[in-house]
Amino acid sequence: MRHNKKGLKLGRTKSHRKALLSNMASSLLLHKEIKTTHAKAKELRRFTERLITYGKKNTTHARRLAFKFLRRKDTVKILFDEVAPIYEKRQGGYTRIIKLGNRVNDNAPIVLIQLVDAISFDDKKKKEKKESKE
Repeated sequence: MRHNKKGLKLGRTKSHRKALLSNMASSLLLHKEIKTTHAKAKELRRFTERLITYGKKNTTHARRLAFKFLRRKDTVKILFDEVAPIYEKRQGGYTRIIKLGNRVNDNAPIVLIQLVDAISFDDKKKKEKKESKE
């Protein structure tokens, strides 16, 4: 029986897996898209969607839960101030996985995981830069 065996192990120990997913989630929130293997992206999607839901709540408790996983103050600030307000009216499905093919080295399936409304992030930043120059 498979009781209480949720999530992929990714061939790592628990502490290594936790660190890997924390770093990947931080990178995804900072850069709005990252390239990785398909298995890692599917596992990362679970955690990122939960973090964005915390960001939508915008309470002290939600900030502490997000910090517990991300362990970086700057990333938590970006999550709550930039990313979460974009998804206020969205009920879920904040990430998208796009298959890119296989890696030449070991033939592992490579994907691009990105935040769904990543274009709106870039547009906002460009407008802010133009306004600050004027």
